[in-house]
Amino acid sequence: MKCFQYFKDKKFRLREERSAPELKERRNSSGDYSGADLVTKSSCSATSTRGIPELYEEKAHNLRVFTFSELKKATNDFNRMLKIGEGGFGIVYKGSIQPADGKGDSIFVAIKKLGRGGLQGHKQWVAEVQFLGVVEHQNLVKLIGYCAVDGERGIQRLLVYEFMPNRSLEDHLFNKAYPPLPWNTRLQIILGAAEGLTYLHEGLEIQVIYRDFKCSNVLLDENFKPKLSDFGLAREGPLADQTHVSTAVMGTYGYAAPDYVETGHLTTKSDVWSFGVVLYEILTGRRSLESNRPKAEQKLLEWVKEYPVDSKKFGLMMDSRLENEYSINAARKIARLADSCLSRSAKDRPKMSQVVERLKQIMQILDKGSPSDKSFDLGEEGELDVSETKAKQDGPSQSWKRRMAHLAKLGEHVEGASRRRLMIMQRAKVL
Repeated sequence: MKCFQYFKDKKFRLREERSAPELKERRNSSGDYSGADLVTKSSCSATSTRGIPELYEEKAHNLRVFTFSELKKATNDFNRMLKIGEGGFGIVYKGSIQPADGKGDSIFVAIKKLGRGGLQGHKQWVAEVQFLGVVEHQNLVKLIGYCAVDGERGIQRLLVYEFMPNRSLEDHLFNKAYPPLPWNTRLQIILGAAEGLTYLHEGLEIQVIYRDFKCSNVLLDENFKPKLSDFGLAREGPLADQTHVSTAVMGTYGYAAPDYVETGHLTTKSDVWSFGVVLYEILTGRRSLESNRPKAEQKLLEWVKEYPVDSKKFGLMMDSRLENEYSINAARKIARLADSCLSRSAKDRPKMSQVVERLKQIMQILDKGSPSDKSFDLGEEGELDVSETKAKQDGPSQSWKRRMAHLAKLGEHVEGASRRRLMIMQRAKVL
């Protein structure tokens, strides 16, 4: 089967004994990687002399090669009724395929079909095969295989993923056709997504910058466990003696870090900024950009400034679909975490591993207390307010005595009013 033309002056072909595209790199006379290779090898990681292409060579055998006719059959000839998503890459269909060994029941998969997007779409297809052929984590979507055919009907590029039945975080946050996501579920989802980013940044032999973190790329399985998808824009991290990767600005407007947009300097802290945006989307139930709202409310990060974390107004920005079933305490802490991720200076933003630890701490506090604790708040250092502290010091018996004394006073008030009315009536009779 003929494979694809990746660079303008170089063709790659599938070997019969291989199960994935042979993705090689081209070096110039000085031994460095040429500019054309930046899609698959932007640079080596600070902790590795090997890059994605070399690592891919080791794991490529794990991917299945599908024929176009197999995937055509799996999607009932790419029936529009089986369409489950669409983006810049192309259309995603729900399909059904046989297991690799041909035994057992068929399994559901998601099949992404490349549109006629030309070279750029093809580069993203190659990048996704490479990165997903290397990474392996419970919070990253699994790539099962691919199809690459150059035939009479033109170039066909497809990717086959595990099927995620609960679609994306975007659907559940912003589509009113879905029930609102409960507070604890939101926290579990955002924690899993953070762990996926941490793995990319710190858990591999090379460093991977995701570059397109947003709600629509956080997919949910049958148990609402999150998995990051769409690695077409992913890049390797900088060399050990460099601070960033220089690249054309790509991603989604509203999620891209301002330092990256202004300079083209890409780092893992670019992903951290995007994560901060999604944290506020989780809290507010609003998209990062909404042109149909009043002008002052169209940009989420500008709008939330009207509701400072430590102000009494803060609760007014929370997603109304939660119906107050959340911890205002935890919400404030998450907003503070989001603000740290959204620091204008990239070096002031936390690492994703630090974000994960902070989220776990917040969730541990929730586990120890009421899941919808709205009667008191925690300050910056976690102190309880005065009334709550007094209640804890007094203990349950003192609290019970105060309540009974209050009821007794109410009873005395009612009884006194009744006696006064009786006396008035008696005087009226006498007169």
